[in-house]
Amino acid sequence: MRAAMDRIVMLSDGDSTAELQKYLSSLTHDQLTTVINSGSLKGKNVGAMIKGIFKGSPSDSTEGSSRRLLVYQHCIPLCESGDLQTEVAADIIGLLMLETQTLPGASLAKLASLFVEAIKVGKMGSGKSLELFPTVLTALSACDTLSYGEGELSGEEYKKQLINSLCSSRWDPQCVIHLTTMFRDVPLSSEELQFVVEKVVRMFTKLDLQEIPPLVYQLLLLSAKGCKKQVLDGIISYFKKQDFCQEEEQKHGESLDLEVQSIPQDQLRHVEGTAILHIVFATRLDHELGREFLKSFKTSYGDLCPFSVALLLSVARIQRYEEQVFDLLKGAIIKSFKDEQLLQGSKFLQDLLPGHCSLDLMILDTVKNSVFGWDHVTQGLVQLGFFLMDTFGPKPGPFGKTTEGSASAAIARTPNQQACKLGGQVLLQGFKMHEPIRGEILDQVLNRLVTKTASPVNHYLDLFSDIVVSAPMILLESSSKVTETFDHLSYLPLATVQGLLKAIQPLLKVSMSLKDALILVLRKAMFSSQLDGRKSAVSGFLLLLKNFKVLGSLASSQCSQAISSSQIQVDVHARYNSAANEAFCLEILSSLRRCLSQQADVRLMLYEGFYDVLRRNSQLASSIMQTLLSQLRRYYEPEQDLLPPVKLEPCITALGDQVYLQEPLAHLLSCTVHCLLWLQNMQRSANLNTDDSDEEEDEGEGYQSELQTILESMTRRMIKSELEDFELDKSAEFTTGSSVGVKNNIYAVLVMGVYEILMEYNFIKANYSKSRFEEVMELFNRYHKLAEILKEKCGKGRVPSNKSPRSLLSLGFISTLLSVLFRDSSQSREEALSVLRSSGEFVRYAVNVAVQKTQQLEETGHTDGPDGQNTDRTFRFLCDMTSVLMWRYTNIPSVVEDAGKKEKRSSLSLLCLEGLLRIFTTCQQRYPDRMAQLLSTMDISEDNEQPDDSNITEMNFFYIRQFQRALFTQLSGGEEEFNSKEAQLLVSILSVLSRQLKPSSQQFVQMITWTVKICKETSFEDAAFSKGLLSLLFNLHVLYRSPVSLLLELCQDIHSQLGDIDQTVEVEKQSHFAIVNMKTTTTGALLVLSQVDRVLDEVDWLIAKKKSQTSSDKSGSGEAIQTAGRQDPIEKAVTLQLGTLLTALNELVQTALLPGTCTITLLRELSRTYTILTTLVKYYIQVCASQQGALPTRFEKLVKLSGSHLTPQCYAFFSHAQSGEFSGGGADDKKKKKRNDVNTAPSAKLLRETKAIPNVIFSIEQYEKYLITLSKKSKVNLMQYMKLSTSRDFRINAATLDAALQEQDESQGTNASQDAEVTKEPKQKKRKQ
Repeated sequence: MRAAMDRIVMLSDGDSTAELQKYLSSLTHDQLTTVINSGSLKGKNVGAMIKGIFKGSPSDSTEGSSRRLLVYQHCIPLCESGDLQTEVAADIIGLLMLETQTLPGASLAKLASLFVEAIKVGKMGSGKSLELFPTVLTALSACDTLSYGEGELSGEEYKKQLINSLCSSRWDPQCVIHLTTMFRDVPLSSEELQFVVEKVVRMFTKLDLQEIPPLVYQLLLLSAKGCKKQVLDGIISYFKKQDFCQEEEQKHGESLDLEVQSIPQDQLRHVEGTAILHIVFATRLDHELGREFLKSFKTSYGDLCPFSVALLLSVARIQRYEEQVFDLLKGAIIKSFKDEQLLQGSKFLQDLLPGHCSLDLMILDTVKNSVFGWDHVTQGLVQLGFFLMDTFGPKPGPFGKTTEGSASAAIARTPNQQACKLGGQVLLQGFKMHEPIRGEILDQVLNRLVTKTASPVNHYLDLFSDIVVSAPMILLESSSKVTETFDHLSYLPLATVQGLLKAIQPLLKVSMSLKDALILVLRKAMFSSQLDGRKSAVSGFLLLLKNFKVLGSLASSQCSQAISSSQIQVDVHARYNSAANEAFCLEILSSLRRCLSQQADVRLMLYEGFYDVLRRNSQLASSIMQTLLSQLRRYYEPEQDLLPPVKLEPCITALGDQVYLQEPLAHLLSCTVHCLLWLQNMQRSANLNTDDSDEEEDEGEGYQSELQTILESMTRRMIKSELEDFELDKSAEFTTGSSVGVKNNIYAVLVMGVYEILMEYNFIKANYSKSRFEEVMELFNRYHKLAEILKEKCGKGRVPSNKSPRSLLSLGFISTLLSVLFRDSSQSREEALSVLRSSGEFVRYAVNVAVQKTQQLEETGHTDGPDGQNTDRTFRFLCDMTSVLMWRYTNIPSVVEDAGKKEKRSSLSLLCLEGLLRIFTTCQQRYPDRMAQLLSTMDISEDNEQPDDSNITEMNFFYIRQFQRALFTQLSGGEEEFNSKEAQLLVSILSVLSRQLKPSSQQFVQMITWTVKICKETSFEDAAFSKGLLSLLFNLHVLYRSPVSLLLELCQDIHSQLGDIDQTVEVEKQSHFAIVNMKTTTTGALLVLSQVDRVLDEVDWLIAKKKSQTSSDKSGSGEAIQTAGRQDPIEKAVTLQLGTLLTALNELVQTALLPGTCTITLLRELSRTYTILTTLVKYYIQVCASQQGALPTRFEKLVKLSGSHLTPQCYAFFSHAQSGEFSGGGADDKKKKKRNDVNTAPSAKLLRETKAIPNVIFSIEQYEKYLITLSKKSKVNLMQYMKLSTSRDFRINAATLDAALQEQDESQGTNASQDAEVTKEPKQKKRKQ
């Protein structure tokens, strides 16, 4: 063989080609292949030998071309066998490639078939010879004709057949990457490329995970030819599926005890990370790919998954896509939250679309997944987090005020709040997981706290607080950043400072440097020129006092540290101990004493904070009490015989004409009293050991006894003092316009506050003694007298204010007071309590204060006075009050109570009911998770219905039944005995409690049945009550099923009550709901129309969803549309909803509605209905364009209904609305006013209505215009149901003209011009079409 090989090489080097040809002809095929084999294996001169064979095999001769084909057929499998050295194989393939062009068509066809067969049977494992395949295919496509079967094909067609056959066959997973690489070099038409891409994407699942990234890389290179969308969609859907399988496996793996995971999580995440890198790299180079990628998400948000979110965030690092990506994600997130909200509020939609994947969970999954080395995603996550928080965070209200009371306490309810919360979660999780981004997150949060002074920053404070709690040690490493923030403290809004210090507080206990830096800043702030700066200093110092415990301080339930010792291992310095804390705290107290000479606001903060400091740090009692006592002495009159006992003069200060409060005396007294009471209480319960130093005790006893003496004396003298002693009798001036009035107002509020504090002090000290309670009543009578004067005098002003000054009684005291007034039945206390109970005013006052405190809690999240900031205690007081008010309301009916007195003011039962409503709404706002706890504390002893088991729904429903019973009692009496206010409150309470019921529960169904029954049977003519009851009905019904049938019945009732627009027609008398009567029709109609609007929202949303599905199906593949068929559930539901709505509106359009809001709202809803019908028609036009098929018969019926029933009635209604306005414009009470008022009011109304009517006409005509288009597309004549309108025709009504000429009234003149406007305006619109 060696000789044969040398011979071939030698002859080819010589000039004699004929001799070479002759020698080659003498070798048989087997001999030739053996020569090639041995040469290839030895690797010597194989290139030269093959060149020689080609030289001696001229392609124009049959023998030569068959020999060439033989070489190809032999060398290709040889190179694939893996026996050859890599260089040798590469040389051989290189030579073969050079000679491919010379092969005749038939040989090329055979070669191509050889490749296809080899691939089919999996003999192309190494893929070396595949480099030759593109050359073969290129040469093939250049051939003119090739025989194929019995006929002939062009080269292009033949190539297409080959590729088709190749893509339809089975591929060996080993050669998928090689084939993909190979196809990059093949010239492919778009159709062929699609075949290839679809085949490669199908092969993803057959490959090992580790082979995916290189395949993705090759696919992306291949996408340069086209099919970019398919490539990206294929990659994303593969990873989406893998993620899903992995998740399912994790869920079920725990229950099945699977030892082996089919998809190891870390491996999958690393593969995904690499794939993302490849895609981002490809996108940088190919901007078309980037555009295609973003376009596919813009059309369908629903396709997002954790992988595609990560991919989007990585692509966002490319500058040109950054803005687009974040806008796209913002839109997707807010849409996801809005969709969720819409679905939660409608049973109809939940039944239609059961599954809804929430995007927020996907984004949080992406954060979790990014732990596996996805550094390219983390930066995008940080940007996304801040982008969401900046965009959707709370906005400043009018005049820069925060709109929410306390955003941190509020729950995220609106889509915007949820999006903002999601941003915070992304950043918090990112901070915990990724070290490199911590610094940046911290920087950005602190920067925003410092720079965003004009808008609320509660969301950033919450995030910062969470970061501190979750990673305190990490934060200590960056303490310099926090220290820098301290420098800005005195310039920041007070709320920001308080939030920041509260968040930072756990760190102060472990970082000396941080604490020292803060104290320096606070000391400077104490002398700030800004009032807010000084207030910040006070709140900072108070916080420090609360949190640095002094040795020997009594334990208090509140002393809980936010950080456990396991989180922080810190070497506590020698001086960092309780003794040092004491010196430190006393130093702070001396700084705070300076505040006692500053503005009232600063002093107020101090007084409100001292009680909490004392509770946490009882060792500071002496200093605090001495401070308060010395301050109180300034305003106390020590002469026992002088009245009044307080000096009010020094409490105010004047600046020019203005009078200001200088000392909030009542708050000072309140703080002193509460601190004193707490100390005495603690000393009693702690039973101090006898070996305690007597000095300290004496000192404590000293100030305590002195304070007690002062308070006793104040009580005695305040009772003796008349209002004249304070210069506050009935003749005093209280107008806020003059400085005397302002001074008197301030005095009055201070004196009332002092009375209240003394009442609370004496009640607690009384220990149920009758004489002390009589003193309390004396104090109250004085208080009440002054309150009445103040109310009466302020009420006379131009703006009557019913707002009484905020009560200074503590929530805990009010809770106790209500309990003893209503529930305490012990014999020993009976006599003393009867003193308090006998005064109706006092009892009413107690309940009023409870309502006021609850309202403050609802609005701001805390109340004044001790424990006002402590949510747990506040909640406990709420529970106590609820149980008392509930008992009082259910056990003493208002009927009994009202029998004796015919007062105009609301009865006590009503006040109790109002208190209950306030407490329930507050609990739902502020403590939504603890509603069950609130209800479980209410025990109504005489009823044994309360279930023992802790079933929340049962318990909730038990209380619902109590209130239902009360309402039923109200309704079963006559209309004269009906108390509208009480009934309204009961309905409000029922609607709050019914929100706690699960819509799927039996109790919810019972609640609906009961509400429907009440609506059907109650016929009281009370608009406000009927509005509440119908709102409750709608709110419940929408969670049970679609309310359209209910709306239809109500519309029929309204039509029946008000009569027809055509007075000759007699409407069939029918009454489904007795609640709809002549007095309540307007309210009912407006509520019905608002529900119609809600149903239209849902229908609109469903059509939009179908439209986006259709368009994505069309761009993907046409198969999905075909399967939808004619009975698509969503289309069916939309048509049925609209059908019932049209029937309901048909009833309303024929009703003689009163001119005004009702008519305008109806016109607006009609316009919207036609707009949505137009949208539905456009959807069917889109469907007809993408597939041939008949229109659903239901839709044809809907069109018929709209054309033959609703539209003609609409035009009749327009005429009625206009004529009604002209004749009855100012027919009611307006006649009593001046003549020009009568003219201007109806004309202003008309201006609005003239705009409403053309809008409806325009909507109707747009609808008809698109119906014509749909008729042409679907070959169904839909216009046969439409009648031509006459409302556009310019017509002169002779009778109206005569009447107008006879009556030269100015108002008629304006109306006539308006009429002309009505008929002209739509005409212009018609020309525009």
